Amino acid sequence: MCTGIRLTAKNGNIVYGRTMEFGQPTESNIIVIPRNYSLAGESTPWRARYAAVGANMLGINHLVDGVNEKGLAGGLFYFPGYAGYQEVASAQEKTILAPWELLTWILTNFSHIDQVRESLPSIKVANTIFKAWGITPPVHAIIHDNTGKSLVIEYVNGTLHMHDADSGIITNSPTYDWHITNLKNYTHITPYNSQKPSFGQGSGMLGLPGDFTPPSRFVRAFFFSQSVLESATSHEARDTAFHILNLFNIPLGIIREKTQDEEYCDYTQWTSVCDLSQPSYYWHTYNNPEVQMADLTKAQLDAQEIVTLAMNVKR
Repeated sequence: MCTGIRLTAKNGNIVYGRTMEFGQPTESNIIVIPRNYSLAGESTPWRARYAAVGANMLGINHLVDGVNEKGLAGGLFYFPGYAGYQEVASAQEKTILAPWELLTWILTNFSHIDQVRESLPSIKVANTIFKAWGITPPVHAIIHDNTGKSLVIEYVNGTLHMHDADSGIITNSPTYDWHITNLKNYTHITPYNSQKPSFGQGSGMLGLPGDFTPPSRFVRAFFFSQSVLESATSHEARDTAFHILNLFNIPLGIIREKTQDEEYCDYTQWTSVCDLSQPSYYWHTYNNPEVQMADLTKAQLDAQEIVTLAMNVKR
């Protein structure tokens, strides 16, 4: 149930932010992957060309969200019912990745969107079981660079689809192009109040969907990110991004799902913002709303090992 946005400051600097919702603890921490570090993939190992910082989950040495030293940023988002990965025809395939390795491969290898677009067809993302869950995680990804370009990456029915994401927005299912078409249902939405009598402020946003389904969150995220006043700098844009993303916070108990044996509650476990101009990673968690920061510009980018920082810092 995650929501991702992109904001551009007046000086051209870009920030990308997202929420992380899940029905089970992600046990995320912050990891810094140094240059030239050997990443052991499920199928194909590789070495990091660029250093990157961001959030992992369940102790893996791979990012589910983050930014690299060149200002390329992005995240993985749940994509149930639609994700369908590629068939691997031969053991001779040059690069085979598990779905949860895709973002790390991108952030440690490339500096801008055009490189990603050119290189993605040369790899295979395979139907690989994530042992901690016993399933293949259904995910899609969004990538942003510091020129303002964004790209949504989806594998559907075994085929790679790349969408120019001018909106900068991502949620979950269905596919990105469906969400963009759905926006046409809300062309009447405006930040300006209606001239007709109303019960108070906010009549311009009357009719904006308020539930937590992916289509509704996509629409809200689009109009909120388009309507906020433009920030002067990336620091101000970072703060604005947190203000927007906090509107998508899900408290424990609001969204529930029952199985035969248990009841699960999706909730916002953490929220993050990446500054692409001065590559750094900001976050706060469900239990600690104070914003923390990992500054990649001050990290040891040529370290020998991955550095791990606690994400859920106690107040």
